[in-house]
Amino acid sequence: MERDIIKAKLLIEALPYIKEFYGETIVIKYGGNAMIDESLKRAFALNIILLKYIGINPVVVHGGGPQIQKMLSALNIDSHFKSGYRVTDSATMDVVEMVLVGQVNKQIVNLINLNGGKAVGLSGKDGMLLKAEQKELVVESEAKAPEIIDLGKVGEVTKVNTTLIRSLLAEGFIPVIAPVGVDEEGSTYNINADSVAGAVAAAMSAKRLHLLTDVQGLLDGNKSLISSMTSREAAEAIDSGLATGGMIPKLSCCIEAVHEGVEKAHIIDGRVENCVLLELFTKSGIGTEITA
Repeated sequence: MERDIIKAKLLIEALPYIKEFYGETIVIKYGGNAMIDESLKRAFALNIILLKYIGINPVVVHGGGPQIQKMLSALNIDSHFKSGYRVTDSATMDVVEMVLVGQVNKQIVNLINLNGGKAVGLSGKDGMLLKAEQKELVVESEAKAPEIIDLGKVGEVTKVNTTLIRSLLAEGFIPVIAPVGVDEEGSTYNINADSVAGAVAAAMSAKRLHLLTDVQGLLDGNKSLISSMTSREAAEAIDSGLATGGMIPKLSCCIEAVHEGVEKAHIIDGRVENCVLLELFTKSGIGTEITA
């Protein structure tokens, strides 16, 4: 009886948040250890299903870097990175599309469906969902002129066609999007999943953007979690060197999303079970939130 009473109290405590987010769109980038650990995978699927059943519209964008690397190694295709981006030639792009669209996407869709949800897998090619162009990477240097790096078929989103996403949400489905885009000539591009999630959140006027990662969030100089910051403070963290490595594109993505109208963006620890629910439905939340 005591356990049931505690459960009832937890539901009541979540009620204000359920009311706040009812009918709203939440875009969640799914990646990291949450995609590998079996218990975390199932917990994520149940979190997403619960959101849909209580009237919130989740949209999932997923990565798949480890799975891509595993397949490239099996096929003896060399792969290397420049400034954090996988240089993508035609052979690599074929593998990226095969793994992200044909393998990882379908696994996530199947997991959600087997646990009682209704998910539909999409790539950026479906309905011209993600229009893209080749990403231009310029590396600045004080010692020499700026260097333009050719990343091959690495792209960035130029437009999100939200019609297909909105139609699926209206019919009770959960869209699961693989970060593969296409340009006007039909060329396919490998796009950073964080960037895709941010672009989708902005285009959908989402209430929240969640980026699941394998760290607590952004840490300060004393290695303590920064629970909340403005977009200006996030930009300063990048400029000062406080944010390093993979945290830089995540913060950049969050900054752009909140400037485009997303109310809040969150970098949360995907290693924590039920992290999506903890961030949405508890007062303290987890991870680092960025506001405009």
